[in-house]
Amino acid sequence: MRLSNAWLLAVASSSSLLLVDGFQTASPQITARRTSSTSLNVAAAVDSSTSSANTTTEEITPITSFTQVNSLPFRQLQRHCKSIGVSAVGSTAVLRGRILSHYGLLREKKFESSDGSGGVSTPQEIEELCATEGITFCDESDPDYGFKSLLSSTMQKSSLGHWKAATRKLKTLNKNYSTPERPVPRDAYLAVLEACGANRLNGARAAEPARKILEDMAENDYEIPVELANDVVFNSLGDGPGGTHDDCGGIDTALAMVAAVEASPNGSTTLTETTYGRLVSVLAQDGAIEEATLILRSMVVEKSFTPPLSTFADVAKAAAKSESHSEDVLQVLTYAKAAGYELDNIAAVETGRDLLASGVIAAEKMDNLALGLRLLTAAAKAEGCAPDSGDVLVAVSSSAAQRACTLIHKRAIQRACEDNNWKLAVKLLELMPKRGLSPATSVWRNVLATCCKNEKSRKATAILLDWITLAEDGKADKPPVSVFNTVVNTCEVCGEEDLTIKVLDVMKKTLDTDGNMVTFNIALKRLAKTGNVLGCEGILIGMLKEGLEPNVVSYTTTIGACAKEGMKNPQMASTWITRMRSRNVMPNFHTYNTALAACLDGKLESSFIASKIASEMLEDAEKELSCGLKGSAKFRSTIPDAYTKVLARQLMKQLRENWRSGDIDMALAKTTTRVPLLKLVDFDKNLAKNDAVECDLEIEEEDVVNELQEQDYEFDLLKDLHKDDRRTAMV
Repeated sequence: MRLSNAWLLAVASSSSLLLVDGFQTASPQITARRTSSTSLNVAAAVDSSTSSANTTTEEITPITSFTQVNSLPFRQLQRHCKSIGVSAVGSTAVLRGRILSHYGLLREKKFESSDGSGGVSTPQEIEELCATEGITFCDESDPDYGFKSLLSSTMQKSSLGHWKAATRKLKTLNKNYSTPERPVPRDAYLAVLEACGANRLNGARAAEPARKILEDMAENDYEIPVELANDVVFNSLGDGPGGTHDDCGGIDTALAMVAAVEASPNGSTTLTETTYGRLVSVLAQDGAIEEATLILRSMVVEKSFTPPLSTFADVAKAAAKSESHSEDVLQVLTYAKAAGYELDNIAAVETGRDLLASGVIAAEKMDNLALGLRLLTAAAKAEGCAPDSGDVLVAVSSSAAQRACTLIHKRAIQRACEDNNWKLAVKLLELMPKRGLSPATSVWRNVLATCCKNEKSRKATAILLDWITLAEDGKADKPPVSVFNTVVNTCEVCGEEDLTIKVLDVMKKTLDTDGNMVTFNIALKRLAKTGNVLGCEGILIGMLKEGLEPNVVSYTTTIGACAKEGMKNPQMASTWITRMRSRNVMPNFHTYNTALAACLDGKLESSFIASKIASEMLEDAEKELSCGLKGSAKFRSTIPDAYTKVLARQLMKQLRENWRSGDIDMALAKTTTRVPLLKLVDFDKNLAKNDAVECDLEIEEEDVVNELQEQDYEFDLLKDLHKDDRRTAMV
């Protein structure tokens, strides 16, 4: 009894054991030193930092007994440690010891005297108890018994699949018995790691223990089996936030595992492309695009792997969704080509189409139209996509891809139209419906306008008919009347009479209307080109019956019929000027020029009519200069232009031939008929202002704006009023 008491006292004094209300625990300082480098304390530090915000909101109850401390859960122990100003890092026992020490509840247990009196042992009694005179000690026990026993128990638990118990025993073995001369054997690590790795890391719950084992093995230079290493890394990743599975494992755990494996002997070749690919995909899904791209580059460039297309597609999709990583998609496409994939073939599989679709989305964001169209062309070349084409499948793979494809085609068509490249614009427009894209009305109009500008009447008609077909199927809006007018006018310019009639018939069928003002003016132009004055008059009457008031273009076009070469009718031209004035439609310089051109038939009567028209033009021009022009000069100005002076000189020459032939006295002609014509030739708007002219009331600004909007297109058709040096009205 004395010997056992002495041994207890010696052990207690040497190991600094403390007894708290009958429970034996280690000194907080010693325990902290032992566990400061464990993963448990690292996790505790993180947990402590994240829970510090709650420290100020919860009231901390003062501690008065051990029972209170023992009832506190782990996180409340951490908060209490922080509130009293001590470290909150450590295990539950360490935290409890710190709190008890702070409140003075931690004390050393005094040993009772050997006589059982309950008194305190004196130093003499302790010395007597520790006396070894006449006693011989012989230790025949195995010094490695504890190590071997715990190792055997660890292996047994691992074989039974008890991964938690095996992990705890391995930790104790490594902590208490492992020395540089006698480390924990590799087989023990592998046995526990296999137990942890079973059942997909036991639902990822064993991810952290597996990570710690891998790190310990790498630290001890133990080689890690290929299959086992890949399984634990792969299974540590889930589909939850941060790559976790039920809040276990995750990206950080997997990255730590990868670093440990690569640091182990032969670790650079241990992990397979499947494992790396899984890590890359999860990184991309979590938004860590830069890290995913770096690992993907390492796989292709440094390790010469050929990752599956799904890996490239995952990174590309994540980068395409981001506003700041669009250019990373181009890097992913580059890595895919470096890995051996051909962009012209990958659209045959879904993951390849996803990769190309991400490239198209990124190209639209960067406004790289050439790249977007190139990727769609590559998709179209892929075989094995029947019955659809690869570019169609790429374009309709997602709403984002469809939007990007539509915008790319729209912008490319707009630039082609700006460059007057009608062939490219037409080709891109024809591709849109084939790729499942719906061109906007503005796209159709831009292409049609470009074709009409280049006088491609047949192509413009074909595009218009395609537009109508899509509109009938509900895939596009119906073309407006102005589009029909543009095509009809182009057909007229190109001399395609049959196409003109066809387009007018289609307009009647599609819009149930005969057209608007521009349509009637185009019809007037057709008749004016043939000199059919009566036909023009009939159309004007029809316009009035339809409730459309003919405008200055309508009358100018009708007067143009009077100026047809070989069929000139100056009397009717003058009459139409009078008629238009009676309808409160004022002639402009185009109207006067056309009427003057109608007088160039060599007759004296025509010269008189020309002189009268010239006088009216001069009167209107002087009034305009005196009162100012209200409205657009293109619509309302009567100021003589350069061609007016050319016509005036030709008419004076005609008058000179008239007096030479004896039709009129020269002196009379010079003092009467020639005077207005000569004034037109000498007209200078800087000197022609007449202050005596009375001005009419101002035109309301709203009326001017409305007229501008209605007649802008019509006067665009009046740019060339003459062909073959003859002023024939061409509306």
